Amino acid sequence: MLAWEVRRPGPIGTGPLRATERDVPEPAAGELLVRVRACGVCRTDLHVVEGDLPPHLPGVTPGHEIVGEVVTPGARFAVGDRVGVAWLRGTCGACAYCRRGAENLCPFSVYTGWDAHGGYAEYAVAPEAYVYALPGERPDAEVAPLLCAGIIGYRALRRAALPPGGRLGIWGFGGSGHLTAQIAIAGGAAVHVFTRAEASRELALELGAASAQGSFDPSPEPLDSVIIFAPAGELVPAALERLDRGGTLAIAGIHLSDVPALNYQAHLYQERQLRSVTSNTRADGEEFLRLADRLGLKVTVTPYALDEADRALADLAADRVTGAAVLVPADAA
Repeated sequence: MLAWEVRRPGPIGTGPLRATERDVPEPAAGELLVRVRACGVCRTDLHVVEGDLPPHLPGVTPGHEIVGEVVTPGARFAVGDRVGVAWLRGTCGACAYCRRGAENLCPFSVYTGWDAHGGYAEYAVAPEAYVYALPGERPDAEVAPLLCAGIIGYRALRRAALPPGGRLGIWGFGGSGHLTAQIAIAGGAAVHVFTRAEASRELALELGAASAQGSFDPSPEPLDSVIIFAPAGELVPAALERLDRGGTLAIAGIHLSDVPALNYQAHLYQERQLRSVTSNTRADGEEFLRLADRLGLKVTVTPYALDEADRALADLAADRVTGAAVLVPADAA
């Protein structure tokens, strides 16, 4: 089968990703073999490929927004079922965090496309207990971004503590941003988008954002909550400055460049809060997928053939992707 592997982590322009031929993997006990029908291209994949998140598995295949068809049956799924394989791949189930329902904080957690091969391939294996059922008629390529961009955006929105009818700022408007904005707008929020990409600003307005401007432009009004999806630490002071009293900033990425020094009076005083977002629980995923179906979220997709994975990541790095990039194998196109 065709699969991509991280040959040597480095800038995407240096060719760190290589296409190769591998045998179709054999599922272990408790795993499913899945034929990949679509795999989203997430910025976390770019961090793994470029070495911001050094691969935990040599030659790892990236990709953790997998929509696939079950090939070998398990206890919950039959052959032919459509399933989703996401970022969270396993937890210990026994630590204090797992026992209290915070499995996203498990010190022994493992991840698809980082600790084990992911979906930039024609087939993948995944632990059945961490696989999502994907009923419905939405096309595979539109479902794939929901499995990380959507789930993480949903958790970030909760971490941002947006009050009913509040004012939300979103920095970075790719896969996560354009889905999270729709959830907030459906709940009655005024959403203000800050991004350097003109096409993303246009998409934000099409989806109902109250405003869209550059990353360091003034906000039309003080914000109750902010989510930063872009992996740029220099945005943190700018976002905090635009928060109203008692506002909350949630940083959604797994990787962030260094944050400049903060001024207590300008950035944190008056009970402004700064929070991180760490992975997600399976409950987050199940709740979000139900919500996405109920709201009929519009998923904006830029498709690429599976053999164009390196180009998809290069386009993502250069902000040439509108919405979410998705890889589609030839036999699933």
